[in-house]
Amino acid sequence: MSSSSNVIISQIAEKLRYDSRVLVAFSGGVDSSVLLHALIGIRDNSRPELEVRAVYVHHGLSHFADDWAEHCQAQCQRWQVEFHVVYVQVDSSAASVEAAAREARYQAIGSLLTMGEVLVTAQHLDDQCETFLLALKRGSGPAGLSAMPERIGFMDYHQVRPLLNISRHQIEDYARHNNLRWIEDESNQNDRFDRNFLRLRILPEIQQRWPQFAAMVSRSAELCAQQETLLDDLLAPILREMIQPDGAIHIAALADVSDIQRGALLRRWFHYHQVSMPSRSQLERLWFEVALSRPDAEPLILLGDYQIRRYRQWLYLLPVMPDIESAILTWDGLGPLVLPDNLGQLIPSDEGIAVLPPDDLGSVTVRFTARGSYSVHVVGHRHSRPLKKIWQELSVPPWQRQRIPLLFYGETLIAAVGLFVTVEGQPKKGQPVWRIGWKD
Repeated sequence: MSSSSNVIISQIAEKLRYDSRVLVAFSGGVDSSVLLHALIGIRDNSRPELEVRAVYVHHGLSHFADDWAEHCQAQCQRWQVEFHVVYVQVDSSAASVEAAAREARYQAIGSLLTMGEVLVTAQHLDDQCETFLLALKRGSGPAGLSAMPERIGFMDYHQVRPLLNISRHQIEDYARHNNLRWIEDESNQNDRFDRNFLRLRILPEIQQRWPQFAAMVSRSAELCAQQETLLDDLLAPILREMIQPDGAIHIAALADVSDIQRGALLRRWFHYHQVSMPSRSQLERLWFEVALSRPDAEPLILLGDYQIRRYRQWLYLLPVMPDIESAILTWDGLGPLVLPDNLGQLIPSDEGIAVLPPDDLGSVTVRFTARGSYSVHVVGHRHSRPLKKIWQELSVPPWQRQRIPLLFYGETLIAAVGLFVTVEGQPKKGQPVWRIGWKD
């Protein structure tokens, strides 16, 4: 057995010593072939209880994808490994095909994982170096420069990268020594992709002059990760004091700290919501255009699929919400009414709000807005007031006001389900009652 083989097998065995069930992301390339082969050796020679499965993700981006899937299946049959193929669609016109393919791949793999199983992937030392340099190109701070951790949460599971301290040269030496067969993805030679440009053109020159460059970059990434962990520990109790149960963060508390600390806290607030880190310019916009906008404004900025909004003295990080303001739903009141955009259902319920039954079931509609300066006389109040004023008194944020089902009989507002009933909808003593519940 070669020295590279010994190092790789011992490294994988050490990193996975507490894991008994693994799913290998198996592309058929040299990296994942070595990873899977080494795992089979560990299973057959020292850990018979180790359960190994493999998955090939068929992106359909290459004419050879079917051939590669067949190659992977044949290898797994030869090594007695349970094998799966998952098919995904990738938008080849996306700004970053690499990123789109990675996201599609991880979603597909996540659907295959089972309880207690870990995803094992074959990123290695040279991949870590490339990831660090790409983050440097983007102007990332210590969090981005931390590059790839060996073990990280992956959806509801964990992902392990046991080869991060192993070089590409060691992997190729292992493959040759063990007479492995692997496939070559032709896209790996296309230097239009940033990672391939580094791999093919830049890093060979650097490593010829400084052979330990990749190892030193990995060390820098590790130091950045340690610094981020320390900051996490120091800032966690401060952040907890700033965040309320619904995930909003207090603007006044953020205003009392330095600009540098505020930026670090806001980035961790994004991490708290499991949202990708914003850039420095996006953080500045968030603070000056949203947090510090005039008191009567309803500021909003969009960051990808999310929006940042302010309500009173709190910042909210929310998904972008489809406009359902024009939706009008007819309801016979006899069975559940499914609301748009996953807002749940309205149902007849003994525990719901009590309203006067309609004279004509055909006149019952559910809407999400009241046109114009609609005035409402809410039960328990002396006078009618604009609906906007009522929302404010009930502390309903602007973005939720168009997501509360409003019950109408004809053009008359009867109730905001879960919040209030109008005098027009209030049952009088001795009159029948219709109860309506709202469930997720």
